[in-house]
Amino acid sequence: MPFNFKKLEIPEVMLVEPEILRDARGSFMEAYKYSDFARAGIEEHFLQDNYSRSAKGVLRGLHFQKNPNAQGKLVQCIKGKIFDVAVDIRKGSPTFGKWVSAELSEENNLMLYVPAGFAHGFVVLSEASGVIYKCTREYSPGADSGIIWNDNEINIHWPVKEPILSERDMKHPALRYADNNFEYRSISPTVKGGSKKVDE
Repeated sequence: MPFNFKKLEIPEVMLVEPEILRDARGSFMEAYKYSDFARAGIEEHFLQDNYSRSAKGVLRGLHFQKNPNAQGKLVQCIKGKIFDVAVDIRKGSPTFGKWVSAELSEENNLMLYVPAGFAHGFVVLSEASGVIYKCTREYSPGADSGIIWNDNEINIHWPVKEPILSERDMKHPALRYADNNFEYRSISPTVKGGSKKVDE
């Protein structure tokens, strides 16, 4: 069953649309298949799955793990609806400090691939949400880091003005002061053409 892979304005971040089979019984889809993702240029192996449940207005982020334990993530909302964000934090990148977003929901079944070198966060738009995401590295407390959600220089257009935050997320620094050891590499991963297509 093929997937649709669409590069966003920051091309390393991809929106993934699975093919869904529906009939009178319900629906079926493949949520991940290594060979299809590898053909789209996402050749990493995922080592850990995380699941979070959150109430409306909860904002989680912006989170990342530093090198050498940097995580790529494949994010999917399986209950409710979220506004999902990836921020380029690779020093020297032409899109450093820029962000892209996607609305993920149980209705649209979309996934967002967020590679290492990006901070990730989301806010819940529905009454509740269930979010599952695959990670290319296991959680490492010593590598855990973050950026304040409302950094003025990043200027994310969050659809919630007064989100519910954890104490930890309230204390993250701005990007310019973040504990961030990512450097941009001019040779980006090659997108080889997905099992269905890759939109330019």
